[in-house]
This record gives sequence, structure tokens and C-alpha cells, in this order.
Amino acid sequence: MSNFNAFFDYIQKLSGIILSENEKHVFLAHFKPRKLLKRQYFLQQGDVCKYAGFVVKGSAKTFRIDDKGHEHILKLSMEEWWLADFESYYHLTPSRYNIQALEDLELLMVTNAQVEDFFSTIPAFIAMQEVIKQNYAIANQNRVQAALSYTAEERYDDLVANYPHFLQRFPLNVIASYLGLSPETLSRIRKNASKS
Repeated sequence: MSNFNAFFDYIQKLSGIILSENEKHVFLAHFKPRKLLKRQYFLQQGDVCKYAGFVVKGSAKTFRIDDKGHEHILKLSMEEWWLADFESYYHLTPSRYNIQALEDLELLMVTNAQVEDFFSTIPAFIAMQEVIKQNYAIANQNRVQAALSYTAEERYDDLVANYPHFLQRFPLNVIASYLGLSPETLSRIRKNASKS
């Protein structure tokens, strides 16, 4: 139940609406808890993303492997974030991405069909989704902007400004892949930043 309490708090925080006991029971009936061990996959490229997972505890990466075997991290996720390839989740198409646990994960999982069952009847969930969509659109736009026009140093500075907790949470090789840098380049940038 503690997993669900964290989820209820999250919905109420984002929506500004207190959930009724009946609404909480709807979530209890639809979401299912799941645990993944570090390095286990939530989703593998080519599979259909049947579930979205709310991260109660732990962290994960969403990534692709290119033709040369290099890993490209699209997204890092931790507590109070959602795991899914949403294109695959909504359209039931094969995913282009892998999602793998970086730490042991505790999730609450739900299918799109299950969300459709209660979506229109719980105002707090609707309001929460609107906030998530706005935040995701802004974050996505900023990430594209950084990838297209920022120098390596600017990408690192942007990460430090917006996601400083990433540096405490994730290994440097993961941060480097997320920023589109080699570990050596990231190490040099960090060294220069610590001098200035």
C-alpha cells in the first residue's frame, strides 16, 4: 500500500485535487505493482509497450543501440517519473527503444485500455496528465534545442542547472551517453568546470 500512497501523493501534488477513497480504490483495482532488478528490462526494442510504469523507487534508462553498437540514451527516469515508449503504448506498435533498470525498480503499471476505463471519471488524474504533458513537451523541446545547438560544455551546464541530482544518481558513462558525449569528453568538461 505504501507504493500506492506515494502515487496518490504524486497525483494530488500535480493536480491540486484531493482523491476520494472511491477514486483511490479505482487505482488500486487498475494499477499493478511490479519489481525489476537492476539491469532487467521493462521493455525491449521490437516489443510492444503494453504498460506505462510509474516509478515508486529506483531508476531506469530509455535507450537505443545504433548499427555500430553504441548506446544512445534518450531519457533517464527516477522516482515520480513514468516509464514507457508512449508511441508504442498508445498505438500498440513495436517499440524502437529499450527501457532497462539502472537500479532495482518498484513500479505501478497500467495498460492504456485500463487508463481509458477510468480516465474520464477521475478529475485529479485528468489534471495530473495535463501537467505531465506540458512538462514533457517543454523538457522535450529543451532537449532537442540542446542537441541541435549547444556545445558539449553548454549541454553539461544545462544538465547541472536543470537536473543536478542526475550527477549524484547516475554513473558518468550513463551521463555521457545521455548528453551525447564520450566519457573522456565529459571527464574533461567536469575537470575544467571544477577549476573555474
